[in-house]
Amino acid sequence: MKIHFIGIGGIGMSGLSSMYHAMGYEVSGSDRGADKPENQRILAPLRKQGIRIYPQDGSFYEVEKSDFVVYSSAIEHDNPDFAVLPETVRRLHRAEALQKIILESSFKTSIAVSGSCGKSSVTAYLAETLLNCNIDVDCLNGAIIKRFQSPENVGNFRKGDGSVFVFEADESDKSLINYTPDYAVVLNMGTDHYSKEELAEVFGTFVNNAQKGAVVARSVYDEILPFVEFPQKITVFEDGDLQQGLYLSSYEVEDVAIANQQNFSSNLGEESIFKAYGMFHDEAVRRRELHVSFCNKYELVMPIWGRHNALNALAIFAMLQLLEIANEDILAGLENFSGVFRRFDFAGLTREGAYVFDDYAHNPEKIISCLKSAEERASNNIYIFFQPHGYGPLGFMRDELGSQLDENLKSNEFFIMAEPFYAGGTTSFKPSSKEVVESWQKNLKKKNHFIYVSSRDELTEFFRSKLQVGDVAVICGARDNSLAEYAKSLTEQ
Repeated sequence: MKIHFIGIGGIGMSGLSSMYHAMGYEVSGSDRGADKPENQRILAPLRKQGIRIYPQDGSFYEVEKSDFVVYSSAIEHDNPDFAVLPETVRRLHRAEALQKIILESSFKTSIAVSGSCGKSSVTAYLAETLLNCNIDVDCLNGAIIKRFQSPENVGNFRKGDGSVFVFEADESDKSLINYTPDYAVVLNMGTDHYSKEELAEVFGTFVNNAQKGAVVARSVYDEILPFVEFPQKITVFEDGDLQQGLYLSSYEVEDVAIANQQNFSSNLGEESIFKAYGMFHDEAVRRRELHVSFCNKYELVMPIWGRHNALNALAIFAMLQLLEIANEDILAGLENFSGVFRRFDFAGLTREGAYVFDDYAHNPEKIISCLKSAEERASNNIYIFFQPHGYGPLGFMRDELGSQLDENLKSNEFFIMAEPFYAGGTTSFKPSSKEVVESWQKNLKKKNHFIYVSSRDELTEFFRSKLQVGDVAVICGARDNSLAEYAKSLTEQ
């Protein structure tokens, strides 16, 4: 059968189109930026797979006569590709199309990873750890997994043997409630799309839909407890800062009905504790490594920096324990991870010797995680540049983002913002980044640490005049594929 993807250049849609192609469908797609150079990292591999790409002007249907058309929440109702469709052609939202292909694929075990932050990174890390444990994993992700990337593969989909399927479940449009995976993972609960109360119900429904079990962060579990009804076992994980490092603990909840009456912290044993250390461990700091010990018996060197990634490793460990994989095998698998494109990705050094990183961060929690990771690498000043991924998201997060930055920015740290990315379609063009930055400069304590730039040229001039040896600059933002190239343009090596 023929299936067409509107907006196939999107990171989620491109992976799903590859999955359908691997299942034997005849696939085509259209994209507004089909000819833009920055989008060829995604579109070129799709073409090599035999997927035909069209401009988004309705021209595809005369050639393809598709049986299904897949769209995402970003596609407007008056899109030209919709306008040419006969009523007989079925339209599938991306989440419906994913559920359809999951059912057709008959995976033995499915794991859905969600949360407001880090789900793409954990989906990638979980899939690669399974592969390191000699499981021929299938994976669909909302980011490019470096190990899976090739000239014929974008890197956001991998075809395995059908034994275990790991996929990212998106909460931004509540599509995650359409899935019924064997296992669910919920990492955290943020503020860039819905209120915490609304998200609690969404994540609660997602956990209820899991058929065998779930791994949930303690902070999330406390919020979703009123909505959790299913009797299966839940593993809860949490972290706590102690003087000598970061302790990460997981424990099982066997009776949801009485879980809120338990004093979890008094029931933790050595068998459930990771201890992550780096900043407090001289050799680890010197070698730029983050070490994790488990049960005071096993030790691994984390393949990626950042304390939040140690917490991600714990969530993965807890999930793989539910699959009854041996502790030693899990830890060995966790030590080898190639990383994810645009997740605190090192772009290079500037002429002056400043570090430049590229990141997909686009909500307050992710941006603060980038700031904390930069603090672990910098010996001088830190500059976080952020391009919002839309006017609506900026309006939703402006107060929370300003509050988080005002609380976390130190004297040598600065936050720079440009106008939101605009990919076309309908928008109010409000609020502007200039307006938001000016309001922060007027009303927040760290007013001198907020900077507005009107263009990339102005940003480049700013960086060229400011960046020195030991500084860290992080380029943040979603949807705009040119940001990665821009980060590299600042570097000399």
